[in-house]
Amino acid sequence: MSAAPVSPFIYLASQSPRRSQLLDQLGVAHQILVADAAEDAESLEMALKNEAPLAYVKRVTALKLEASVARMQRRGLPEAPILCADTTVAKGRVIYGKPENEADAVRMLTALSGSTHRVLTAVSVASGKKRLQAVSVSQVTFAKMTKAQIMRYVATGEPMGKAGSYAVQGGAAAFIAHISGSYSGIMGLPMFETAQLLRQIGMHN
Repeated sequence: MSAAPVSPFIYLASQSPRRSQLLDQLGVAHQILVADAAEDAESLEMALKNEAPLAYVKRVTALKLEASVARMQRRGLPEAPILCADTTVAKGRVIYGKPENEADAVRMLTALSGSTHRVLTAVSVASGKKRLQAVSVSQVTFAKMTKAQIMRYVATGEPMGKAGSYAVQGGAAAFIAHISGSYSGIMGLPMFETAQLLRQIGMHN
């Protein structure tokens, strides 16, 4: 019995231009598969009471993946593997998600200033009935930031929509004293783990 043909592309279930760019860097052809307006995508990111950051990011990514599979089928799209990722920032057991507004971004950055936190990015892949997942955990150390520095950074608008209220590849880099782990994972898609998952479904050499 011959093996099923490998799809020439994957679906990326993310609106993040950074994740798309990182897939391009890996040479993986992909199409964007984002949520319908009717889908309550935000509710998938709600943390459970006392949920540990690692359990949270794994659960949310798995939920996003299943929602994406249902979306592909509902739209009658050609079958292809789906890749989904979720990034969270954590200090101890405290999860720092996307800021609700500028004041929330200031709160988060103030808490992260002058200390080390973790960035956890889970990647999930669906290929037919197969489900695969990997998690990248990195550590980021911020130098002490003044209130004025935090306010100026928040005023750029960059923190909005970002876990922990910052983008490692953006203006926040001026305050990052040390990184341990995966730079691409901190950006939102750990390339090593992603390539491994895609290799397991025959999509990457």
